[in-house]
Amino acid sequence: MVMMKKKPGQGRQKIPIAKIAKRSNLQVTFCKRRSGLFKKASELCTVCGVEIAIVVFSPANKPFSFGHPHVESILDRFLCTPKPSTDSDFTSQQLLVDQAQGYMSDSGVHELNMVLIQTQKHLEAEKKRGQELDEMSKAGQGSSRRCWWENPIDEMGLHEIQILKAAMKEVKKNVIEQVNKILKIQSCAAINSQYHSSDEW
Repeated sequence: MVMMKKKPGQGRQKIPIAKIAKRSNLQVTFCKRRSGLFKKASELCTVCGVEIAIVVFSPANKPFSFGHPHVESILDRFLCTPKPSTDSDFTSQQLLVDQAQGYMSDSGVHELNMVLIQTQKHLEAEKKRGQELDEMSKAGQGSSRRCWWENPIDEMGLHEIQILKAAMKEVKKNVIEQVNKILKIQSCAAINSQYHSSDEW
């Protein structure tokens, strides 16, 4: 018995990643890829227990969304950040939130991702700064319960000296403000006492 060899088929081929020119093919591909994306997002929610929101605009500019538990609640949580401790931090974060809201209305997904990356970098920098301050505080406590700024300046590094300089400027500003308040109170008291003593004459 003679076995005939099967002609090898093409099988699954890799599709080049480029914009599809034919409009009907574009719509079909969009529908398939969108459902695949939403399915993967659903699996990610189930497997990892995460909350997720995806907003997609079709080639015909029709919006589609997927969210777990809800798209609105996740977007609200993303856009409504808590107020930071300093005004400069609040201004920069408010700027990022305003940019994000503008991009949401313009549906610029790439720009929105960039805003998210900037926010994450800002958060990481703040965490790192907090860890450095904690380490310096612990290091200062280890040496006979002195604070790091009580150590001789010769033993400080550049970063510690810069922090000390900024802190001293802040202390100087606060002292000047307090002195001015006290001088105002004393001058008002002196004027009042002169006024009352002139009334006695």
